[in-house]
Amino acid sequence: MLLYFRLFYEFAKTGLFAIGGGLATLPFLYEMSVKTGWFTTHDISNMIAVSESTPGPIGINMSTYVGFQTAYTYFGAAGGILGGITATLSLVLPSIIVIELISKVLNKFKESQLVQDIFYGLRPAAAALVAASGMSIAKVAFLIENTAAITINFKSLILGILIFVSYKLFKLHPVVYIAAAAVIGIIFKF
Repeated sequence: MLLYFRLFYEFAKTGLFAIGGGLATLPFLYEMSVKTGWFTTHDISNMIAVSESTPGPIGINMSTYVGFQTAYTYFGAAGGILGGITATLSLVLPSIIVIELISKVLNKFKESQLVQDIFYGLRPAAAALVAASGMSIAKVAFLIENTAAITINFKSLILGILIFVSYKLFKLHPVVYIAAAAVIGIIFKF
């Protein structure tokens, strides 16, 4: 039972402070990984891959995955389902409350310079959190860490560059790139 309260606390805290969308939850997940031991940083890169290739927002998909996996480890399938529900609801609950409060206040003060200044300050903070998360993901995806040294995973780096350039040129739906990367991973044994 204590595990569910801990899941609720950790994801409610993440939901309250992760401003900027799903990728802004990543710094909180890295911290949660270290603090709780529920998953590793390598697991986070796998969660991102699964979350990006399934319908729904990445933050919610990742919270559901972590909640399920963590509770499943201790309580089996039924416990995993409850863990997934707990983590997901606790992640979105702060947003629902904050949005409700802000919508009541914002209509009264939307022309206020103070409100404009707050939003001006939040934009770079959100961008910085997403960029930091992107760098952490790139490190896991493009580097191979072992006890002797850190080396570049050239296959992953080339695939990442090709997908980046293709996306900038052709702007196809992201699922096309995700599916292509999965097939390439199978063929070339990433």
